[in-house]
Amino acid sequence: MKIRNTLSAAVIGLASIGSQAMAADSAEPIVIPTHNWSSQVVMAYVIGGIFESLGDTVEYVPADSQAVYEAIRIGDVTISHEVWQSTFGASFYNAMAKGGIIDAGTHSAATLEEMGVPQYVIDDNLCPGLPNWEALKNCPEVFATADSEGKGRWLEGPQSWHGDLMPTRLAALGLSDQYVVKFAGGADAIWAELASAKKEGRGIITFNWTPNFTDAEGFAFIEFPPYTDGCRVADGGDGACGSPKGWLKKAANYKFPKTHPAAYSAFSKIDFSSTDIGQMAALVDIDGMSHQDAATKWLADHEDVWKPFVE
Repeated sequence: MKIRNTLSAAVIGLASIGSQAMAADSAEPIVIPTHNWSSQVVMAYVIGGIFESLGDTVEYVPADSQAVYEAIRIGDVTISHEVWQSTFGASFYNAMAKGGIIDAGTHSAATLEEMGVPQYVIDDNLCPGLPNWEALKNCPEVFATADSEGKGRWLEGPQSWHGDLMPTRLAALGLSDQYVVKFAGGADAIWAELASAKKEGRGIITFNWTPNFTDAEGFAFIEFPPYTDGCRVADGGDGACGSPKGWLKKAANYKFPKTHPAAYSAFSKIDFSSTDIGQMAALVDIDGMSHQDAATKWLADHEDVWKPFVE
């Protein structure tokens, strides 16, 4: 079910454009997907607020983070604003190959999605040799939990994010006898586990990404064998490689530039840095704000960043 959620009039009033540009956009709503991690949801409402400042109508719809590209291609969803290369690049390009979805540009923020540990695990020398992955051979007990069958636990994101990428990597690196992968229900479950481990001072290996709010507190990504084209099983390799550093793109339905020229012009200009995205996520994951309120605050506090996008 599509959910309409309009940001406050205060946000709508933050920017203005000429009546001709506003009239050029269709009255049909721009449909923005929301997924299950904070920066994506806050950014959805930030971008929705920017569109609303142009006089557009916005609807928000929960969507699967892989299937959303097909939804954009066929017109059920209008845009995707956080296309992570390593996780969603294949789905994005597969949809593009079929026709109906376009590349709407790339953010300045570089991305990395990888397993890692809170910085204190290294500072306190809980597993000597980290962040080099080979150190994991000597300390699985440091990362054992009640549900890990006596092995060290890797806490992955939801299985819908990466499929069996991490279990395959464990096997390829010869770590399956010492570690087991458990899948979190969502990003909130990862942050809860990180907070619990920090409070108890215990070791934890978890999936994380940058840009993210955890950049501020300190998080060390494990250094696996370097990623190369073809190293993953899906690409013909053995899977014994880490994740690539990648781009963060935007996607749109091919009709969007014609139906909403003013909104598409702004969307194509939108370019967030790692700092911008980390700030958005921190308002929710550190300050405890709702996604909508976080977006309203970010827009109010950062007019210098987003106003040029609507000019």
